[in-house]
Amino acid sequence: MAGSRYRLGVDVGGTHTDLVLLNVATGELFVEKVSSTPKNPALGVLNGVAKFAARGVKPHEIEFFAHGTTITTNALLEMRGPKVGLFVTKGFRAVQEIQQQARDGNLFDYFYAKPAPIAPQSLTREIPERSDYTGKALLALDKDAVRLAARELRDAGVQSIAVCYLFSFMNPGHEEETRRIVKDEAPGISVSISSEVLPRLREWPRMSTTLLNAYLEPVLARYIDHLNKGLDEAGVVTQQRFLMQSNGGVMPFVAAINGGKTVHTLFSGPAAGAQASAWLAENDAERGLVTLDMGGTSADIAFIEGGVPLEITEGVIARRQIDVPSLDMTTISAGGGSLAAVDGAGFLTVGPQSAGADPGPACYGRGGDQPAVTDADVVCGFLNPDYFLGGSQKLDVAASRAAIKARVADPLGMSVLEAAAGIRRIVDMRMADEVLVFAAKRGVDLSAFTLLPFGGAGAVHAAAVAEELNMRRILVPARPGAFSALGLLCTDVVHDYIRSELSPLASITAEHAEAVYAGLEDKAREELLAEGMTLEDSRFLRELDMRYTGQGYELRTPIEGLYEKRLTEQSLAAARDRFDERHAQIHGHAAKERPVEVVSYRLRVRVAVPKYRQRAEIAPANPRPAGDALKGKRQIYFDGKTARESAVYERDGLDVGVSIVGPAIVEQFDATTVVPPGWSARVDRHRNLVLEKGAA
Repeated sequence: MAGSRYRLGVDVGGTHTDLVLLNVATGELFVEKVSSTPKNPALGVLNGVAKFAARGVKPHEIEFFAHGTTITTNALLEMRGPKVGLFVTKGFRAVQEIQQQARDGNLFDYFYAKPAPIAPQSLTREIPERSDYTGKALLALDKDAVRLAARELRDAGVQSIAVCYLFSFMNPGHEEETRRIVKDEAPGISVSISSEVLPRLREWPRMSTTLLNAYLEPVLARYIDHLNKGLDEAGVVTQQRFLMQSNGGVMPFVAAINGGKTVHTLFSGPAAGAQASAWLAENDAERGLVTLDMGGTSADIAFIEGGVPLEITEGVIARRQIDVPSLDMTTISAGGGSLAAVDGAGFLTVGPQSAGADPGPACYGRGGDQPAVTDADVVCGFLNPDYFLGGSQKLDVAASRAAIKARVADPLGMSVLEAAAGIRRIVDMRMADEVLVFAAKRGVDLSAFTLLPFGGAGAVHAAAVAEELNMRRILVPARPGAFSALGLLCTDVVHDYIRSELSPLASITAEHAEAVYAGLEDKAREELLAEGMTLEDSRFLRELDMRYTGQGYELRTPIEGLYEKRLTEQSLAAARDRFDERHAQIHGHAAKERPVEVVSYRLRVRVAVPKYRQRAEIAPANPRPAGDALKGKRQIYFDGKTARESAVYERDGLDVGVSIVGPAIVEQFDATTVVPPGWSARVDRHRNLVLEKGAA
């Protein structure tokens, strides 16, 4: 490997940390998988880097480092963030308590309670100031009140402050001045201002998103500081260090903790896998893909249509509103580490608790005595206990059987095999049900879609999920266990900007709209230069959020192709037509007779960076028969009752164009693929494993 240059993608999961190293000169990929370190996830990353160094990779030759992480997601789910304060316009301290009319969960739940406020009333301060809906200052900022409030919150142990003043998205001056004063009075406190985090109308979503940013920014800043120092000490000297965002793009480390962008990392982990699916499975992506990222603690599901992942601008995580552009995904607690138990009513349950990386499933032999999904996979024969992670980790089958017997089989009066099959059945049906609900909400017809499983456990369960969904085609990528990490080498730097300004479309001039976009573009260029990015490689994409008058929601409408260098009156008229078309496509109707309002202007800047490109292989004239890759045969219990003798293949030994017939198991370093009876599998020209039902 001497003399090479490398690009490194790292995905930190709940159980394992996956690393994919690309040799730029040869296009060769190297994969490492190490145990995650939940107490300090950076240690797992550095352990993986050390493994590459032991294989002869010189750390200083790593020229690009991209990282997907769940550090902010986990901090929010576990409420491990710092103490947060809140500054609001005087008279509006109840916004966080009232939130909005919508209520999650069961409408008839008499014991319903909202999530605990991130900034309690005791740490909320009302600041005299006021701007109107046009941004005109009606009441000057009371600077003395800001100084007093800053000192009070500092003395109360607050580490981060969110500032959310009325109509600050039209005039950010008061929020910016507040931040300067707080920095003077309490230099160690982080400050998130809503005019940077989410400069758009609707008070509660803007406040909620800003509070989340304030809650998570110190967490991410500490993590990045530790990781940066560790990379420096390990000899990874490149300054091209990037973090995955929820929108499927990456941003430099420095951007993640500046300018209110921390909140854009909440879906950092699962976004990389969806992005890889759209980039690397381009032929199938055009037809439609359902991605199933099943890792150690959860399963993430996304849809790819027309070659791009579906995207949303409003979402909820841990019952908290977050309105930033994100890939449209759903997550359920269905991973290899999800724990099985019998509840008080005598029913078998799987999840949401997870064994995680420590102690992990019982078969890991680290002291865990509760059965997990991985234990059920081992007992049923799907996983080879001597070839887990390529044989680097041995699995204890006896421990799995003992845990399932004590916690599930004996309480339910069934055999261990039946209990193990039941655990698998429940987790498979939960994933299938979630896909069905997700598809129904998005109006997706699954019959023509391909299932693309990845993650350490995805290909083990994919066929069973496909059976539940009546899907007949599965595409298993070449490196499924490290697919999300590979996705970090398949994307661009992406930043999103928004400016709300509610006006009738008919009253907006092209000059005014152009001026708004010019302001957003100037801000984008300023930030890109500060991040060390090259403007020559940047591309600006414009959108309008529009709605019919009287509607309570707006529709994101791209306006690319409607202008050349500048917007014109014809461009705005064409934008109206495009909005009508999109409204009819998404909602089934268009009210062409009604006036249209512009709610917000959106800008996305995309900076191209070199990406991994898979190389198509030509099938050899005389491919080696599948038998050459045969490792042996193993008894597999697909139904928990009857054993089926199944061929076991080494995936790297299967040539392009070769086919196998189920029942079969295909093993590789980072994952296992199950080919059930009635299914076949073939290796395509990109070394994907294509499973089809009923094809011989």
